[in-house]
Amino acid sequence: MVHPRPRSSSVTLSPLYTPLPPPLFRLTSPDRQDKRQERVVQGQPSVSLSLSHSLSPTPVSLAPLPLGSLGPIPTFDHHQRSKGRKEMKYIVVSGGVISGIGKGVIASSTGLLLKTLGLKVTAIKIDPYMNIDAGTMSPTEHGEVYVLDDGGEVDLDLGNYERYLDVTLSRENNITTGKIYREVIEKERRGDYLGKTVQIVPHLTGAIQDWIERVAQKPVDDSGESPDVCIVELGGTVGDIESAPFVEAMRQFQFRVGHENFALIHVSLVPVVGGEQKTKPTQAAIRDLRGLGLVPDMIAARCVKPLDRAVIEKLSMFCHVGPDQVMAVHDVQSTYHVPLLLEQQGMVKFFERRLGLDVNGGIPKAMREKGRDLRTRWRNLTVGHDRMIDDVEIVLVGKYTSLHDSYMSVVKSLEHASLRCHRKLSLKWVEAGDLEPQMEKENPVKYHEAWKSLCSAKGILVPGGFGTRGTEGMISAARWAREKKVPYLGICLGFQVAVIEFARNVCGIQSAGSAELEPECKDPVVVFMPEISKTHLGGTMRLGLRPSVFGEGTEEWSRIRKLYGGEPIVWERHRQRYEVNPEYVERLERGNPSFKPHPSKPFSSSSSSTTTTLPPTSPLMATSPRMGGWPVSSFPTSTSSGSGNGSCSDQLRFVGKDEKGERMQIAEIVDHPYYVGLQAHPEFASRPLNPSPPFLGLIAAASGLLEEQTELQKEYVPPHPKSLMISEAEMLRRKDEENVVQEDKPASTPPGVQTPSTRSRSNSYAV
Repeated sequence: MVHPRPRSSSVTLSPLYTPLPPPLFRLTSPDRQDKRQERVVQGQPSVSLSLSHSLSPTPVSLAPLPLGSLGPIPTFDHHQRSKGRKEMKYIVVSGGVISGIGKGVIASSTGLLLKTLGLKVTAIKIDPYMNIDAGTMSPTEHGEVYVLDDGGEVDLDLGNYERYLDVTLSRENNITTGKIYREVIEKERRGDYLGKTVQIVPHLTGAIQDWIERVAQKPVDDSGESPDVCIVELGGTVGDIESAPFVEAMRQFQFRVGHENFALIHVSLVPVVGGEQKTKPTQAAIRDLRGLGLVPDMIAARCVKPLDRAVIEKLSMFCHVGPDQVMAVHDVQSTYHVPLLLEQQGMVKFFERRLGLDVNGGIPKAMREKGRDLRTRWRNLTVGHDRMIDDVEIVLVGKYTSLHDSYMSVVKSLEHASLRCHRKLSLKWVEAGDLEPQMEKENPVKYHEAWKSLCSAKGILVPGGFGTRGTEGMISAARWAREKKVPYLGICLGFQVAVIEFARNVCGIQSAGSAELEPECKDPVVVFMPEISKTHLGGTMRLGLRPSVFGEGTEEWSRIRKLYGGEPIVWERHRQRYEVNPEYVERLERGNPSFKPHPSKPFSSSSSSTTTTLPPTSPLMATSPRMGGWPVSSFPTSTSSGSGNGSCSDQLRFVGKDEKGERMQIAEIVDHPYYVGLQAHPEFASRPLNPSPPFLGLIAAASGLLEEQTELQKEYVPPHPKSLMISEAEMLRRKDEENVVQEDKPASTPPGVQTPSTRSRSNSYAV
């Protein structure tokens, strides 16, 4: 008989720390009994069990493990850990049954609802793949690569967070298995673990928890204050082998931060089979989740139609939650309706109780009013979406149209602009290769359908991409838009193909091309950027928020500048390896050589311009509060009275350049209804309540509302924090400082993702 442990030797534990009980017995053999007795603390019972077996000549004893040999049991107080920092509330969103179920939208909607209370909200996405980041992933496999202000190439769900929450995140808000393993391995190589055996538990799981706690405290808006709530989306599906360390980390994390600071939403699927809503997949998913040590506080049940009351009660019964903790998230007209759908079912009230949110006394009055205003504006947005009658037809000519998520931010930007113009977006997808001549022979039906869509469109959009495939079709689309006066917006590659088309068909440079598409091109009007690595692809492009300086005189006629509020400098996020060849700029702006100059045409921003250094007290200093207080050190000014040639549609002007006037970043055709190209990716900075100016211009021009919207854009405020709206020289200086600090920093802060660049061209900077 085994005696129980005496009550007098019980140990008081912290309620937030419940370690597994130590083993009460150790296997020993009779010849080890003397050594065992030496370790027994006097006064404690020593009971051994003899186990004999016919096949075992030596009996085995079970010796008790005395409590005195265990040493002091550690306790953990999360209040001590959080001393000196704001107490953070964490809401984890996990998914089951299938992937791609809508965790990102539900996580973003949850954060938006908390913002309507006046709380400050941040978000973190966990991706269990081994990649360091999403930069080298194929768009047709993983979807869009979203770019942040700091140059981070991250999962597209971070775009949802920024759009819904109107915040600015960093690359650290996206955790991947590759980042975590790299951090732990670098700490081991430095000897930070002091010779210990490095294991998944506790070292890897501990690194995940440290990362989440650290990043959750980072400000994500101009207030400079730490957020109140952090939404953590656990990517993948619970039960997948690659997500196991992150699930275990979250299991530990709930005790680390305390029950009152941790809540879990599990998103599951309720399929319809034979007209009946089935709950078994969700029951199985919740059972697996509970078996891993996580108990959901709320179930978001994805379904085609609203859940029957009987189904909600059944999920409540078998999944160990109350009926008010089951959110029926059925299909709606647009994802902008999801926050209101969750609010109607009591999500906000539940989290007020569950997390102890003091919404009356704990939130400043100004923040509560701001939250109420956000709720009103969002509700008006969704109501306006339902009442739209007139539509606007836009054709998207792309390379990755087989997976629409490849252009998620582009589509969202078009939706935001359409909402502003009170138009219902009718988006047609055209594979760029279907517009090329060889397709007429290979598949005449596809060829003619593609051209029919293009010819009937009210606006044409050519987004970014890499590689040769489909580029001739894009060039054809750009030519159609230019010659037929159809509103056109080219982004990144779309900007470059517009320049190539203009060079071929207006300037007469028949062999014009891109060094990316034709390495041996005779007239490369688009070239490889000199400081970009040709051997490493990950994180080596020109990335992140960059300024573009409008040329002098553009305020009088440039449509795109007026859409940006008339500011002399604008900031957009970049992601490219190629740029317009500066040697061809003057030739491109000269236009058709068969026409004579017209003295009344707008200025030329060609390479003949000079750079004027401004004194500290210059009236052209960036004094606007929307410009982040950046003291502009130089503006390119023209020395010629105009060198435009040809007809109105034949005048291409590079209206926006980098701060040194070397890189062409914004192009526009004079006297065209709307023909704009940007080297940057403005789609990454669009918001539902603050649409991107280039996209707004395209939709407005296609709807006949450009003048009206241009007038309203005088009050445009960029979504970027003022602290990040800086010159490239200042950006480079900060990067250098970070690299110096990085050498002395512990590896708990992940090193920079990007490969250090070499600047082979003077006055050129790359993050």
